[in-house]
Amino acid sequence: MSTRIGIYGYGNLGRGIECAVKQNKDMELVAVFTRRDPSSVKIQTQGVPVVASSDVESWVGKIDVLVICGGSATDLPTMTPKLAAMFNVIDSFDTHARVPEHFANVDAAAKQNNKVAVISCGWDPGMFSLNRLYANCVLPCGSDYTFWGKGVSQGHSDAIRRIEGVQDARQYTIPVQEALDAVRSGKNPELTTRQKHTRECFVVLKEGADAKRVENEIVTMPNYFSDYDTTVHFISQEELDCDHKGIPHGGFVIRCGKTGWNEENTHVIEYSLKLDSNPEFTTSVIVAYARAIARLAKEGSYGCKTVFDIAPAYLSPLSGEEIRAHLL
Repeated sequence: MSTRIGIYGYGNLGRGIECAVKQNKDMELVAVFTRRDPSSVKIQTQGVPVVASSDVESWVGKIDVLVICGGSATDLPTMTPKLAAMFNVIDSFDTHARVPEHFANVDAAAKQNNKVAVISCGWDPGMFSLNRLYANCVLPCGSDYTFWGKGVSQGHSDAIRRIEGVQDARQYTIPVQEALDAVRSGKNPELTTRQKHTRECFVVLKEGADAKRVENEIVTMPNYFSDYDTTVHFISQEELDCDHKGIPHGGFVIRCGKTGWNEENTHVIEYSLKLDSNPEFTTSVIVAYARAIARLAKEGSYGCKTVFDIAPAYLSPLSGEEIRAHLL
């Protein structure tokens, strides 16, 4: 029996979920919910209705997992707890500093209504988080380093677009090469946030917007830009559409550690991603975890989870026997 998937929000993430569901034969897309006029939203899957988000409650009992495709800045903190009271849900909340607060809110809603929720799912937080945990366990005497990019951050770009006077924006996260080289050498350098990355923003202003005010709001934004050297470029919509239409990303999780009685041996663990499409890879991870949610719901394991709480076997469509035979 297929896992029935609903998509709440049909932007870059929503379109990526639709593609990922198509590639997983045990998944079925049953509805797409939008805050726009449903008649204006055209999806690729034939026969699947596009429904006003205000009507989502009428779909209770018809969806196994609802994938919430909103922005972390303002959407998900309210959307996910609200929807977790009605559905098993998953989101890609990526404001690291607010994860504990978001988890607590979603956990309370899910447990009270016997639902399963997964938050902060994707590649970071998500796959990178898992690799940080594994490396910490394997090399307890060592240091962690995470580098993102060069690539477009969907969450940071969305945060810029929420600023008054901004029409459109793309934000690139760029690792500082000297810092990356020092880490890979096993030197265990102590690096500040500012020493590891820079941020570059390409912004289209609405007519009459105050560029100086917008730039100041960007570079001083807490949790997003204030701790980084940030450069802001104001360009036309035509330039943005021509030169920044893709959404590539990637990065590296590295742990440098020591083993031996006198810690005489150095080891470097590195996990890396190079992504043509940030949203499509993110949503591929989300759909795998949606499979886990459906299994946990059948077991009655209610409440909020993160990628740390879910065994890898729950992500796979293969049986335990098949996994052991082919992947172990």
